[in-house]
Amino acid sequence: MCGIAGVIALNEKGKNKLNVIEDVIKPLSQRGPDFNDFYKSQDCALAHARLAIIDTSNAANQPFTDESGVYTMVFNGEIFNYKTLKQGLQQKGIKFRTESDTEVLLNLFINEGKDCLNKLNGFFSFAIYNNITQELFMARDRYGIKPFIYTFQEDYFCFASELKALLKFEIPKKINKAALMQYFHLNYIAGSQSIFQDVFKLPQGHYAIFKNNELQINSYYNLPKLNDLDKQKLNFDESCHKLYHLLDDAVQLRMIADVPLGAFLSGGIDSSIVTALASKHTSHLNTFSIGFKDEPMFDETSYAQLVAKKFNTNHTVFSLTNNNLYENLHDMLSYLDEPFADSSALNVFILSQQTRKKVTVALSGDGADEMFAGYNKHAASYAVLNNQYNINSLKHLSPIFKFLPQSRNSSFGNLVRQFDKLTSGAKLNDAERYWRWAGFYESAQLTDLFIPNFLKEVDITEYKSAKASLLSDFLSSQKQSMNQILLTDMKMVLAGDMLTKVDSMSMANSLEVRVPFLDYRVVDFAFSLPDSFKINNKNRKIILKEAFKKELPNEIFNRSKKGFEVPLLKWFKTDLKSLITEDLLSESTITEQQIFNYKHIQNLLKKLFSANPGDTVAKVWALIVFQTWYKKYYL
Repeated sequence: MCGIAGVIALNEKGKNKLNVIEDVIKPLSQRGPDFNDFYKSQDCALAHARLAIIDTSNAANQPFTDESGVYTMVFNGEIFNYKTLKQGLQQKGIKFRTESDTEVLLNLFINEGKDCLNKLNGFFSFAIYNNITQELFMARDRYGIKPFIYTFQEDYFCFASELKALLKFEIPKKINKAALMQYFHLNYIAGSQSIFQDVFKLPQGHYAIFKNNELQINSYYNLPKLNDLDKQKLNFDESCHKLYHLLDDAVQLRMIADVPLGAFLSGGIDSSIVTALASKHTSHLNTFSIGFKDEPMFDETSYAQLVAKKFNTNHTVFSLTNNNLYENLHDMLSYLDEPFADSSALNVFILSQQTRKKVTVALSGDGADEMFAGYNKHAASYAVLNNQYNINSLKHLSPIFKFLPQSRNSSFGNLVRQFDKLTSGAKLNDAERYWRWAGFYESAQLTDLFIPNFLKEVDITEYKSAKASLLSDFLSSQKQSMNQILLTDMKMVLAGDMLTKVDSMSMANSLEVRVPFLDYRVVDFAFSLPDSFKINNKNRKIILKEAFKKELPNEIFNRSKKGFEVPLLKWFKTDLKSLITEDLLSESTITEQQIFNYKHIQNLLKKLFSANPGDTVAKVWALIVFQTWYKKYYL
């Protein structure tokens, strides 16, 4: 796990950018604290900051150049099947000077070009420069676990793992207003856009070639659709058996490391499955969880301890107070490259920070909810698709929920909040319903957040195009299915929110997090399964629970799903109140900034401090995150 960056000069003026490559490495030091170096030729410079995991010797340091001196690579990630791939290359007479997956990847590319990508089982973003043809080849893993951002300017092309490194090239910092609108709807920026114009994210499952001042981007992997893979015709029991063994092999592969390794254990089904499988392949597994002393409603450590006891893991609980959370808030926010308002990032930041004190690699259960229908919204979608709700009745009930107290911080208030969101989405078409339930704003409310002059400058075509791209599986099909919803979750929610959160917060603490559920064999198999294997009107994650029912304590299955919540509302009313009302969202700040409609913000704050805050907490948090980011980059 590492940080990478690079630049190609397009003319004499662009060659000045080659000289800043040493400065570009510095912002990546938390991603790679063990070693950093750079490579420079006449027209290209590459930088690498290393977190040494596999073959920690100096021989495996990067940038890595092959024996011929033609190819130089910078690589972020791990190739878990590298030993098998290495054997195949050795049979062709290729000799190796390290025990690293880096050297295997480079030689595989030299021999097979872009076709090597479909042989890789792992997560990665990398760039390989051909010193003779001056061609730069770049690629990102199938699901976007590792980041890759780039910009194509008049005098140069450059890329990096993080925006803070890219900014060292002094790229223009003009806000992408269409992306900003998307951010305030979703609380993150999904797809290929970034917060800045002309800065883009290489899409997951894609590769790019930069040659002769031209950039070509192509797909090498697409998430499978049910009809593409529904050839096996396995029954439910056979599918359970196959899923178990696929996941077991995925976990075992991801335990390859030359440094201490552990596992996140929240007490939920997904992390418990990973722990159960990992404990089979080591005699003493380290597991880690965080608890919330002041928020018993969200504390799951008792379930985590049940699992830890069953599998005899070396379990550590980091029991946190609200003060502990608050003390880390500034460090978490300061690390963010672009606005990102999933508040659970704070918990992941602290969990990674504490876990890193004992291990360098941690396994996690990310990805299972998106593949096997684990979220509350999946139950709601299933109910609508199967006509379990009377839509007309819901329309009539909608006004009632508006007046009942809504809050994520109490069981009843959260239930009312969920029903209100259900009623607002149930009456919409399939694509708009998904978009509504994925976000926090209805369309009219979102435009009201901004002043008219700002809205005039928004490229609405770009906004709608990005939205249509994210919802393409809905728009290309006449009949919606649950697998269709899950595919969209994988492309939008998992890549844009969940994986972004885990990568940025773990890398902020120099911790590598591996995700066995996103082994491509597991994903392909999951999307070959019919909806009925995943969800019905009574249960979610059906096949996952059945496949592991003999492994885990019954208590893990007989409980409701809890979020990874942060006590934002309490902070808004206490520690953060003056920062909100007198600084970040004050009338003078908003007026001077010329982005937001202050009257709308006044109404948000009035509702926030009322007995019925609803989803206003998330909306205000998105504003606070943006304002904090804005001050860092513009003031």
